[in-house]
Amino acid sequence: MELYNSFAIIIVLAAVFGYLNFRFLKFPNTIGVMIIALVGSLVIVLLGNVYPKLFSHTIRLINTVDFYSVLMKIMLSFLLFAGSIHIKMDEIKKERTVILTFSTIGVLISTFLVGALLFLVCKAFHLEIHFIYCLLFGALISPTDPIAVIGILKEANIQKSLETKISGESLFNDGVAVVVFISIFEIILAGVENLSGLDIFLLFLKEAGGGILLGVLLGYLGFWAVRSINNYKVEVMITLAVVMGGSMLADTLHVSGPLAMVVAGIMLGNKGRQFGMSDETRDYVDKFWEMIDEIMNAVLFLLIGMEMLVINFTWVYLWLGLIGIVIVLLARLVSVWLPLTVLKYKKTFEKNALPILVWGGLRGGISVALALSLPKDMFGDMFVTITYIIVLFSIIVQGLTIGKVVKKLI
Repeated sequence: MELYNSFAIIIVLAAVFGYLNFRFLKFPNTIGVMIIALVGSLVIVLLGNVYPKLFSHTIRLINTVDFYSVLMKIMLSFLLFAGSIHIKMDEIKKERTVILTFSTIGVLISTFLVGALLFLVCKAFHLEIHFIYCLLFGALISPTDPIAVIGILKEANIQKSLETKISGESLFNDGVAVVVFISIFEIILAGVENLSGLDIFLLFLKEAGGGILLGVLLGYLGFWAVRSINNYKVEVMITLAVVMGGSMLADTLHVSGPLAMVVAGIMLGNKGRQFGMSDETRDYVDKFWEMIDEIMNAVLFLLIGMEMLVINFTWVYLWLGLIGIVIVLLARLVSVWLPLTVLKYKKTFEKNALPILVWGGLRGGISVALALSLPKDMFGDMFVTITYIIVLFSIIVQGLTIGKVVKKLI
């Protein structure tokens, strides 16, 4: 009952934040709710430090929650499916070379660059941390969030091809970054010294390949089910069953559930939408998953604020977070510039694509979920604090200025 009450409070707060944004702030809904949730979480942290007894009950509850299971096996699957079901593959195919390059090579470049720079900074602060843990952080902070900026970019009359690049890259780099994160996580659990290069490759192949195959199977089952009936209530429940049942099956098979959700979402959002759903069903499915996405993001930002209450905070973490903002922006610049430099010999890019792609690469719910899933013995406290600061900057500063930046550049 205590867990239910805590989540009830979080959902109530998410609804209040949505109302406040729509009524007063009038920001794009996703960015508005994120900002209020982040500011709300900051208030929780400040009050918790000034009046420790105020959240004593919440702190006790947070210490009993298995964040890894809640986030990696439940919330992450919902977030990724909600994003992928809205992707139109006809548009993605036109930019597939760029999108696949940015979301694979770009993620790997970002992961290693962030990891290497953070490792050097930690050394400068005399923090003893193994390089592989820094790589783990590099993987969790590399995925970008398209939901927050797409609405703004549309208002700025950005070219459709560039909008597709941003949204497509963000979707696929979510899945790739999660697989990289889980692979590094499993390597740490097994012990680096106990694994060969072949073992690591097979682990990655099982996670990624198994997740993709499961996603295809789930997508076809979902498509067959929605095509055989015409009832929007049941069809919405089928999409929900694909996510929940598919996540459970992925966990049992030890393959990537998040990647399976991306593939299943793409298939249901395209093949299922085109050949298996009526106009009424499409409308209900879209609105249902848009709502799920916004609720999950609001819950995540409130959860990270509550998690900050139980962190043994030090000023070193604050400095690492502030330096982390620069590191992540630099890594984003390099991970976009290198592929773009190579691809420009075969592809034509839009004017000022580089600064728009860099500044529009917001960090959001996926990074928060991955950071919260880390146990304390994997430097969870430090990485949650750094992630919190980076996401706070990303959503508030980049999110609120990207529209103006785009209008000046195009």
